[in-house]
Amino acid sequence: MQKVTAGRDQLGGVAPKFAELNDDVLFGEIWSREAELSPRDRSIVTVTALMASGVLDSSLQYHISKAKENGVTKEEIAEILTHAAFYAGWPKAWAAFRYAKEIYEG
Repeated sequence: MQKVTAGRDQLGGVAPKFAELNDDVLFGEIWSREAELSPRDRSIVTVTALMASGVLDSSLQYHISKAKENGVTKEEIAEILTHAAFYAGWPKAWAAFRYAKEIYEG
């Protein structure tokens, strides 16, 4: 897995500890635990959680793209977002689908 530096790149000067936790713990230690949960499954969980909590910005866009890289197919992402829409809300699904369409068809 490619090392993530987004925390340090964007917040390193303002919040160095947060940046370290983001880059080294979340994207380093947690995402590397492939024996416990595959990157593909982590992507599904992450996309669903972001959508459900209303994080409909570049974070969701990044994680839908990462889901594609991790082997989640266009048909699967459509089913995941459709299923989650009934729990998270229809407008959130519409927002997520805009990213999915851009990523999978773009």
